Amino acid sequence: MVPPPLSRRGMLAGGAATLAGATAALGVTANQAAADTDAGAAGRGPHHGKAVVFRNVRPFGAKTPVDLTVIDGRITDRAAPKGARIIDGDGRIALPSLVDAHIHPDKTTWGGDWVTRKPARGIAEYCAQDVELFRSQSRTVGERAYGLMAHAVSRGTRAMRAHADVAPAYGLKGLEGVAEARERLDHALDVQIVGFPQHGVIRTPGTAKLLEDAARSGLVDMIGGIDPISFDNALDEQLDLVFRLADRYDVGVDIHLHDRDDKGIRVLRGIIERTKALSLRGKVTVSHVFCLPFLAEAELDAMAADLGEQDIALTTVSPNESLVLPIAKLREHGVRVGLGSDGVRDSWSPFGNADMLHRTHILGWVTDVRLDEELNDCYTVGAHGGADVMGLDRVTFQPGDPADFLLVRGECTPQVVVDMPQRDMVVHGGQVVARGGELV
Repeated sequence: MVPPPLSRRGMLAGGAATLAGATAALGVTANQAAADTDAGAAGRGPHHGKAVVFRNVRPFGAKTPVDLTVIDGRITDRAAPKGARIIDGDGRIALPSLVDAHIHPDKTTWGGDWVTRKPARGIAEYCAQDVELFRSQSRTVGERAYGLMAHAVSRGTRAMRAHADVAPAYGLKGLEGVAEARERLDHALDVQIVGFPQHGVIRTPGTAKLLEDAARSGLVDMIGGIDPISFDNALDEQLDLVFRLADRYDVGVDIHLHDRDDKGIRVLRGIIERTKALSLRGKVTVSHVFCLPFLAEAELDAMAADLGEQDIALTTVSPNESLVLPIAKLREHGVRVGLGSDGVRDSWSPFGNADMLHRTHILGWVTDVRLDEELNDCYTVGAHGGADVMGLDRVTFQPGDPADFLLVRGECTPQVVVDMPQRDMVVHGGQVVARGGELV
């Protein structure tokens, strides 16, 4: 098929009202009763009911500062109890923490020595280099994953969906390492783990059993897949196996799909059919989905409608202007779309930093946005889009919302997306988990 002309700015248009509407409703969260608490006692005394008041903050860059009261990890409009901890935001902007809907922390060399990479011509050669790198590392997967995931927290990430390789070359070590890091960061980060068959489900004997072992043992929240036609050469066999495991062990599905042509469309159709047949609505995600941006408008509408009907979520890492998903069109049909980091300093690429604010900046850059509402919407995708994909509550600073947010110096949300200021404070469940870019 002939790709239609692409309008980069049109990829995001129409979603900025999410932030604008939240900003307009901020008055509900200003807790006037907090004024009775002695500001001079900030950080001292008992914390009754785990109550914290974040004083003098500007949610979404609102002009008038408010006090956010948090009790037991949730924002409330109730009066703060006596003895509540007081934290002064000093007029900083409060923004929802971000969600990394697609990252590979098991592969990373983050925090280690520089790795000189070699040329690779396709997934199979990258997989071979993954194995070489894995065997050369002095640090365990758990140590490397923890370093990267802790860094992500310090940059304002509240949750991530972590893909970890499952293959005979590693056994379940990748999954176990990421699970170890997740446990260490349990107070600061929500993590879903995907058992990802990077080397193929069918083409690499032994992988299918490892995937089942992982699902049976409870190590994974989701079973992954990869390019069932172009890489695994087994469309039905791969999809049948992955969906059968998801159904049998009550886990989700998250499949990498890189094909840009009719092969990608055939895979999507197979995913939609199996999601419907097994009643897995709302439990399936497809990552990358490079075939969608090349569909003509009528075909895209039809595919988006089918994805929306089965509540199949999608993720993008905004790799470039032609491969970023048509987010606005997908939203029209109720499709959840999240943003992710993908690989970070691994054998595939020296780039990446697990900073989701930077990723929202990249999303704006590759889609050529310039208007405030468009920049707001980039942040919406990074915060609310990923939360929707992972099944988490959104953070809009309304009573009952999770107290997961970051505080930064700035004038407004669009300027924050462009300038990417230091994350002065990161709050998770109402507790400060990072200050000045460092985990606490």
